[in-house]
Amino acid sequence: MSQSFFRFKQFTIHQDACAMKVGTDGVLLGVLSDVASANNLLDIGTGTGLVSLMLAQRKPSLQIDAIEIDADAAQQAQDNIAKSPWPHIQVHCTPLQTYQPTTRYQLIVSNPPYFVNSLKNPNAERAIARHTDSLSFQELLEGVDRLLQPTGQFWVILPHNEQKNFCQLAQEKGLFVQQLIHIHSRASKPPKRIVMAFARTQTTAQEEHLIIEEEQRHHYSAAFAQLTAPFYLDRD
Repeated sequence: MSQSFFRFKQFTIHQDACAMKVGTDGVLLGVLSDVASANNLLDIGTGTGLVSLMLAQRKPSLQIDAIEIDADAAQQAQDNIAKSPWPHIQVHCTPLQTYQPTTRYQLIVSNPPYFVNSLKNPNAERAIARHTDSLSFQELLEGVDRLLQPTGQFWVILPHNEQKNFCQLAQEKGLFVQQLIHIHSRASKPPKRIVMAFARTQTTAQEEHLIIEEEQRHHYSAAFAQLTAPFYLDRD
C-alpha cells in the first residue's frame, strides 16, 4: 500500500505527504469501533484522515475532531476530508497533550505510535508516527481520561503483546476493558494485533477473534470481507 493515493468506494486517501500510509491497522479500527451511541468523536493521531473518514461514512451525523502532530500529515488529512462527502470533519494540528477542546467526547479512537524500544526509522516523520516518544501510552491514556465523557468509550488498536501493559495502565486511569478483538493474519498464526474498547465501567470483557486472510494469501476471510465491503473497491 505504498502508492501515492488509495481509493475507497466513497472517498480517496492521498498519502504522499504522510509518514504512515493506509494500512490494515487503520482499516480495522475504522470498521470495528462502535459508533452506534456516539454523537461526537475524537480521532487521536489521524494521519491521512482514514479512520475519521471511515467512521463518518458509517455514521454521517457524527461530529468529528481529528488531531495530528505532524503539520504535513494534518494538511493532507484536511485536503482528503475537504474532497470527501464529509467536509465537516475538523482537523487540528496539535499534540494531544496540549489539546483543549470545548467539549468532551462520547467516542475516542486511536491508532497510536506503539514501538517502545525498537530501532528508530531514519525518517524523522515516520519515527514520530511509529514510536511512542511523542505520545507514550501513559500520555495517551491521560488524554483519554481528560477528554472522554463519563459514559463514553475509547477504542484503540495495538500490537497484541502490548495488551497486558496497556490494560494495566488504563485501569490505573479508571478505564476498564470492555471488548477484546484478537486479530490474526491467518487462522494458523497467533494474533499480531488487538483492538480494544475501554469505558469507565468495570465488567467482564467480551472476547472474539478476527482472521484477515484465508490460508491462501490475498484471499480475505468471509468475516473480514463482510466488514470491509462498504469500503474496499474490490469487495461487493
